[in-house]
Amino acid sequence: MNDKTRVYAPDFLTELFRNPLDPGYADAARRKAIAGEPRGWRGTGVRLVSALTLVAVGFLLVVAYRQTMADEPSRTQARAGLVDQIEQRQAVTDDLQSEADQLRDEVARQRDAVLDDRDAARLRDQEAAAGLARVRGDGVEVRLDDAPDAVDAVTGAGKPDLGRVLDRDLQDIANALWSAGAEAISINDQRLTATSTIRAAGSAILVDFRPVTRPYVVRAIGPGDMEDDFKDSATARLFRALVEDEGMSFSVRGVDDLTLPAASEPQLRFATPSPTATPTPRTTEGGK
Repeated sequence: MNDKTRVYAPDFLTELFRNPLDPGYADAARRKAIAGEPRGWRGTGVRLVSALTLVAVGFLLVVAYRQTMADEPSRTQARAGLVDQIEQRQAVTDDLQSEADQLRDEVARQRDAVLDDRDAARLRDQEAAAGLARVRGDGVEVRLDDAPDAVDAVTGAGKPDLGRVLDRDLQDIANALWSAGAEAISINDQRLTATSTIRAAGSAILVDFRPVTRPYVVRAIGPGDMEDDFKDSATARLFRALVEDEGMSFSVRGVDDLTLPAASEPQLRFATPSPTATPTPRTTEGGK
């Protein structure tokens, strides 16, 4: 058997790292070193093409900037129009809510005139417990607000906004107040009931589908030891830590003679059995 010498082809990655440039670049560099910089009409052509390229790029940048600035007033106007519409609709909603409260009071007066004192008092107590009537009493006020905008001192970029109040923060505070014995709670004068929702829609927080804005004020009416029980809760300890770490604003104080508004009339949904429903007879194999 004759010994044959095996020749191994260089590995592709090894060759790539050893000679990263295409051979054409090396050939072009050698020709340029021999011929020198282009002169005459060639050098003038290269410089002219470079100048025209720079002029074209600059022209496109100027056109894009002018177009952006021309569109900015229309965007600002559209944004301002939307803000005005929101404020108008909110004002209309507030007026309707005020009118509904007045009509509710009138209905309550007419009802109390018909019922005897014991039945009227029992009904008022049930409405207060359900959140459908205004209530007064001593309680607690919790104020919560976002931390100042966090900016990196070196780069100037915004830091993660961990000090912003979220919908679940208001949920935790309301649950902690219920656990501390609260009998009635409102968030920014929005009364909570058994069917209330506290949720987020984008960056906004909605309480029963109505937006609430900072600072967030949670008021609760309850027993005298409610303030101390809430301050000792895990929720209050968490927010005190957020004040220290993230700069969030959080305060708790007792308030005498609070008045919480009534909630809007609930829209309950329930199922009823169909009067025409009949059970389907079961059949087995063979028709039995």
